[in-house]
Amino acid sequence: MFYEPSKGHGLPHDPSKAIVAPRPIGWISTIDKEGKVNLAPYSFFNALSTRPFIVWFSSEGEKDSAAIAAQTGEFVANLVSRELAQKMNRTAVDAPRGVSEFDYADLAMAPSRLVAPPRVAEAPAALECRVTEIFRPRALDGTQTGAVVVAGEVVGVHIDDAYLKDGLFDIVRAGNVARLGYMDYAGVNEIFSMRRPRWGKD
Repeated sequence: MFYEPSKGHGLPHDPSKAIVAPRPIGWISTIDKEGKVNLAPYSFFNALSTRPFIVWFSSEGEKDSAAIAAQTGEFVANLVSRELAQKMNRTAVDAPRGVSEFDYADLAMAPSRLVAPPRVAEAPAALECRVTEIFRPRALDGTQTGAVVVAGEVVGVHIDDAYLKDGLFDIVRAGNVARLGYMDYAGVNEIFSMRRPRWGKD
């Protein structure tokens, strides 16, 4: 089949998120200027570069995480392990602003070192970030979309030593959780390696 997104797909459910998948989940923690903590998962999340180490998350509409990050200039991206998947899903609840999703999902907070927002104590890894830019992507006709993209430079990295094996982060043990389409998720349970080819060497 072929379809133009602007004209509809004719399927029971929009396949776009299933096609662009898996997508890592940015479990974003923030704290506002009044000291209220927020924690929410974002499946529109990824890394932009390694030098400097920059990550981003996108909110469809200006939700609390994006609004607080804009206000304070800081956020933490926590890794969702397979063991934390259910608790991560609980933090997706549409709770009133000011309600602690940490408490709602029975998660412990751990202090960050370089930024104010706490991190998820149980997470295998967490990235302390300072906001570098916030923008709204534009459509082909030049109009602003409803999405808010928050990019931040990683200024500190926490790794639970239990997930380090021979100096490498053990992705399979963590079972990194990713979002697929519809209501589906995936956890990493197998990896394979391939070396990048070098011209004239293969």
